[in-house]
Amino acid sequence: MKINQYLDSTYLKTPEQSGLTEEQTFEKVRELTDKAITYDFKEVMIRPNYVKLIKDYLTSKNSDVLVGTVIGFHEGTYSLEEKLAEANQAVLDGVDELDYVINYEAFKSGNLDLVEKEFVEGTKLGLHFGKTVKWIIEIAALSDDQIADLTANIWKWAQENFEEKDFEKIFVKSSTGFYVTEGGKPNGATFEGVKIMLDNAGRLPVKAAGGVKTPEDAEKMINLGIQRIGTSAAKALLGEGEAGSGY
Repeated sequence: MKINQYLDSTYLKTPEQSGLTEEQTFEKVRELTDKAITYDFKEVMIRPNYVKLIKDYLTSKNSDVLVGTVIGFHEGTYSLEEKLAEANQAVLDGVDELDYVINYEAFKSGNLDLVEKEFVEGTKLGLHFGKTVKWIIEIAALSDDQIADLTANIWKWAQENFEEKDFEKIFVKSSTGFYVTEGGKPNGATFEGVKIMLDNAGRLPVKAAGGVKTPEDAEKMINLGIQRIGTSAAKALLGEGEAGSGY
């Protein structure tokens, strides 16, 4: 199985989170990009402030590795206006894919109108510019019933607001990798959670982010039906080295 093209190789820590300087952090991002070029990964997933630099770098290397970034990261509680402004800037900087954190707290409190509006407007912006859009639902923060309900609503809103040809560019994604769980519970993709997403996503593709640590895990996720895997240990999923404890 050619796993490479399923992988979104990811580095999302800020200098404050990693204890590195800005320069050291950018070097980490550039190293990630070099590995993505070497191993033919689908995408590098990075913070918005690095998009232009890395897009220009990939262009200089004549690489077709995609650049993705996160929007409203990682809490998802940014206003719609803030999310759209951040997404629009990423588009101007040359991004290929936009991974929005949906306002799952608003969903949990019953404010479906707000969640629907940000899904529709955020997706509309991305598709208008020919971008793939992914919606992170943060499954570690949700019950199984909530995972099913939110995923099903995203599928419903996609059908109501977009054309069939758009569906392949509208993903439902499991996790940010930054949600803090209690009692050692996983904060990324689980097979059970992803199966619930797949059962409710209709014709929308699903991305499993975080928690996929081995080639066997990756193959199992792909066999379940996911279209992408987000990982900070992409080489480990090819059987080279071991995954760490993070995203």
